[in-house]
Amino acid sequence: MNSVNKKTAKIKYRLTPRPMGVFSITNIENGKRFISSSLNLPGSFNRHKFQLNAGVHMSRSLQNEWNEIGEKGFEFEILEEIQPREDPAYDHAADLEFLEDLWLDKFEPYEDKGYNEKKKTREERLRMIAQNRKL
Repeated sequence: MNSVNKKTAKIKYRLTPRPMGVFSITNIENGKRFISSSLNLPGSFNRHKFQLNAGVHMSRSLQNEWNEIGEKGFEFEILEEIQPREDPAYDHAADLEFLEDLWLDKFEPYEDKGYNEKKKTREERLRMIAQNRKL
């Protein structure tokens, strides 16, 4: 492949939208889930696997169980994928956040049922900000 074709292929790759949506990392043994969303699902799967294998994942409970049973005990799955809009300037982040909240409501992957931490309400976040400003 000559340099012109390589350059064209690289540009085409960068302009191709990545699959985006909501995904789950599920412990096959106990059914506990970690649910998140991403603008780049393959990239997120790679990042989470890397973090888990390196022992630095943000979810300590998921990390601990990964350390115990290993990668073979977990399933990565796409729960819902969204298609990019025609408008290249459209920001899909709000759509993904909404869908993630719907899936979190469906599975409630908190405490004994999963690895997510409950999101704070608007009032809880404002209270935390006010307390931090007092310090």
